[in-house]
Amino acid sequence: MGTNASDDAAVYRLSSELAIIQTVDFFTPVVDDPYLFGAIAAANSLSDVYAMGGTPTMALNIVGFPAKDGQLPMSVLGDILRGGADKAAEAGIPIVGGHSIDDQEPKYGLSVTGTVHPDRYWTNIGAQPGDRLVLTKPIGVGIITTALRDDDVDPSIEQKAVESMLTLNRLPAEIASKVGIRACTDVSGFGLLGHLFEMLQGVGARLHFSTIPVLQGASTLASRGFVPGGSQRNLKSLKPYLKWDPQVSAVDRLILADAQTSGGLLFAVGPDKIQELMSRLREAGQGAAEIGEIISQHPQTVSIMP
Repeated sequence: MGTNASDDAAVYRLSSELAIIQTVDFFTPVVDDPYLFGAIAAANSLSDVYAMGGTPTMALNIVGFPAKDGQLPMSVLGDILRGGADKAAEAGIPIVGGHSIDDQEPKYGLSVTGTVHPDRYWTNIGAQPGDRLVLTKPIGVGIITTALRDDDVDPSIEQKAVESMLTLNRLPAEIASKVGIRACTDVSGFGLLGHLFEMLQGVGARLHFSTIPVLQGASTLASRGFVPGGSQRNLKSLKPYLKWDPQVSAVDRLILADAQTSGGLLFAVGPDKIQELMSRLREAGQGAAEIGEIISQHPQTVSIMP
């Protein structure tokens, strides 16, 4: 695989029948519970392999932890690693080793190896006019986790956000591979708008805000100022490429640019396959929403409607 696209992972052909997928990701805690942090970080790292249409096979831990100064008990590190191991086990893979360093602030993630047929991996480019856009998780996680740092989130709102981050992208990826899609990416640090923009090679896109799933409480928290700096930078950097309907509010615009952790998959699927994809996702109990379409007008521009 070349470097002509901003893809989620590297693909290296080993033979005519086998290629490996390699990715790495780690970050600082997004929740207070160390076990949940470990599980979320692992789900986030695994997502890049699913976004390439691959199957994870094994992983290595990447750990930063303040071990020398006694700032945190080692039991916290044990809980983080246990969360990561349990999530990897849910994905059906072992964690076979890793590396740790002494660090002032805890950090955790995985380097994940997967496999895919060299002629069947997905990229985030290749969408064609008329393709439908499908999102498999609600957005707004960055806003909610920012508010969590101030202990200013209703427990039910926190629970929904945590459940979303903990959910593997394995099921929708497996279903999409059976149906057939044109392009795929996972929605993470660049937000929905940023990752959609990376899909637009020679084409444009139109989103319908009313169809986009947003986590409970995210809009209210954003209106109160709980917006990550990364989300604001996302929106600013994309300004030349966005066409806003005046009815889309300033808060809604921030939500669309919100930096996600362990976000959903974004598919571009042909109009002849959208009904089958949505039907199979619903039958499997997988949340998903058709949120827009690829258009020929205004290449490399996202038009956002109410």
